[in-house]
Amino acid sequence: MNKLKLQLFHPPKPPPPHSSFTTTATATKSFNATINSLSSQGAHEDALLTYATMLKTNTPPDPYTFPSLLKACTSLNLLSHGLSFHQHVLVNGYSPDPYIGSSLIHFYAKLGRTRVARQVFDRMLERNVVPWTAIIGCYSRTGDFKSAVCMYEDMRYEGIRPSSVTMLGLLCGVLEVKQVQCVHACVICYGFGSDMAVLNSLLDVYGKCGGVKDAWDLFEIMERRDIVSWNSLVSGNALVGNVGEILDLMRRMRIEGVDPDQQTIGSLVSAIARQGDLELGQLVHAWMLTAGFELDAHVETSLIALYSKCGKVDNAFRMFERTPNKDVIRWTAMISGLVQNKCADKALTLFQKMLLSDIMPSSATITSALAACGQLGSLSLGTSIHAYMLRQRMPFDITGQNSLVTMYVKCNRLVQSHIVFDTMEERDVVSWNAIVAGYAQNGNLYQSLSLFNEMRRTLQQPNSLTVVSLLQACALIGALHQGKWVHNFVLRSFLGSCNMIDSALVDMYCKCGDLDTARKCFDQMSYHDLVPWSTMIAGYGSHGKGDMALEIYNQFLLTGLEPNHVIFLSVLSACNHNGLVNQGLNLFYSMREDFRIEPKLEHLSCIVDLLSRAGRVEQAYDFYKEMFPEPEIGVLGILLDACRMSGSLELGNIIARDICMAKPTDARNYLQVAQSYASVERWDGVSEAWVQMRSLGLRKLPGWSFIELNGTITTFLTHHTSHPQHEDIVRVLKFLSKEMRDLGANFRTDILNIL
Repeated sequence: MNKLKLQLFHPPKPPPPHSSFTTTATATKSFNATINSLSSQGAHEDALLTYATMLKTNTPPDPYTFPSLLKACTSLNLLSHGLSFHQHVLVNGYSPDPYIGSSLIHFYAKLGRTRVARQVFDRMLERNVVPWTAIIGCYSRTGDFKSAVCMYEDMRYEGIRPSSVTMLGLLCGVLEVKQVQCVHACVICYGFGSDMAVLNSLLDVYGKCGGVKDAWDLFEIMERRDIVSWNSLVSGNALVGNVGEILDLMRRMRIEGVDPDQQTIGSLVSAIARQGDLELGQLVHAWMLTAGFELDAHVETSLIALYSKCGKVDNAFRMFERTPNKDVIRWTAMISGLVQNKCADKALTLFQKMLLSDIMPSSATITSALAACGQLGSLSLGTSIHAYMLRQRMPFDITGQNSLVTMYVKCNRLVQSHIVFDTMEERDVVSWNAIVAGYAQNGNLYQSLSLFNEMRRTLQQPNSLTVVSLLQACALIGALHQGKWVHNFVLRSFLGSCNMIDSALVDMYCKCGDLDTARKCFDQMSYHDLVPWSTMIAGYGSHGKGDMALEIYNQFLLTGLEPNHVIFLSVLSACNHNGLVNQGLNLFYSMREDFRIEPKLEHLSCIVDLLSRAGRVEQAYDFYKEMFPEPEIGVLGILLDACRMSGSLELGNIIARDICMAKPTDARNYLQVAQSYASVERWDGVSEAWVQMRSLGLRKLPGWSFIELNGTITTFLTHHTSHPQHEDIVRVLKFLSKEMRDLGANFRTDILNIL
């Protein structure tokens, strides 16, 4: 290619004398025929080499030489060669030719040089429909539909009639149904209503823009249809998941004698994958195998996506492994499927195999690999992939940058995440959601709200995910004031009724202690799924209103919804916090016997705690021995504390021995054992617990607490005096303690007087 580069950059020699003109013209035509033939076959490098030979034999080019050469440069992404040919065109005076001008416009447009393409167009002295079509298509393909329409109107103003190719170019950049309808009207107006290519393009674009009904209407009035027409309508229905409509279309195809092809089947499988209908997907897969239908790359990729979405990762992986020649799309589909099913380690292993197979990853592949790093919280792997992107000079599109922001957030590296975010030239709602949620999840509500306000200043409309992340942050630290502010934003911004936001509001108010407002939000919800019911039950239970929690649970059962593990954990916790022992036990047995739900560790621990708090330690220990096949240190700790409180010395010794034999890795367990022995003055046991703890190199972390003020969290550690306002805080606490003691004394006196 370097040799070719040197040959092509030689300018052509001046034309030969008149005497040999005829011979030279014949040679030029011969070379042109060869170059054009090679170009039409897609042999673009050979076309360029033929031109190099043409120059070597002193055969001058003519205006018919350059369009095919510029097409070759466009296909091979050779900007420097194209610039050289543009120079040859100018030197030889061929720039007025409309076909050469159109080829130059296509060349610059495809290589992302829209401004230069427009300059070429503006400098053309004569412009027929060909260059106009080229510049309209140039703007349309780059997504600048407004400019494409302006050029189309200018063309009409100059009295040039558009061709069917003009309409096809205009349709490339359509993004909305209304725009398609306008182009459709122009198609009818200029008499292209029977042009199959234009009608098929209209069908396709209607489907992609969500105008499936318009696509159906057009399809029904078409006098002729080919397989492309059928597939365009099938594809449009697949994008919105209309599996039933696709099956009806395939029945009509058979009636009209049209055989479905790979694209038809691929669209059907894609629609089934969107719906997540595993049974139907397996039936279609079986039909393809029994009918001897050959699976192409698109169908296989759709099947991999279907099985992955339905949680059948093994089936998807078997299909992937059986494929001999795996392209980047199939690699990406399998890696993405593993990430969706929380198999991040396997996804990264597969990504490594892909790189070793010399397959260049796409932006979608990188996005999936970074999502896997985020799932694992693996900063080292995430930064390695980031470095790989930089080394390979991969284009950092907005999707890849968003995945980087999210990866650093999930690895608790907010500084790096913010750096990537700040370097983004363009940001969408996903970018803002990632950084806002990142700070919110890490407890930095102040910074999260600041970014949220900045987001609104850039006129980027927040969505439900933005709001939910802020509400979750407010709930996490009990920031009621900020939570109300977010609620007010929801009401003012007309985000609309959204079950996710409504559930987050109920959760925020419950966790911030405002149960009345939580109940109002709950009652105003248009639809209640399991999440708000569970949240409301847990809210009443954690704030000492066990009777209300049970009442809400009974109301939930009347809806006919089936309770799940979370609902039962919420109502059992409510019984636990409020000493409702019998009700809690009845609910536990109801969970197992009436609803056939096997209790998890959390449910079992809750029952142990429920019995222990009620002083029924022996019963709690019997329950533990029956339900826990393996030692569970946390539950043993609950029992040990209960033994100490109730004075069950013998049972306490047994449990303390069980804890020490299990050799826990948390220093708090040994401290519990030491405190238990110290309460009965068993100093030898205290000493043994301390020795075991130190022999394992364990140290107790200091106790700590935090308060939230104006969205900022301040943390206090036991015995630490480093806070700049330490003395003022101690002084206020002593004053409050005195006031509380006095209030308590007055309260007790008032009670005694009443009695």
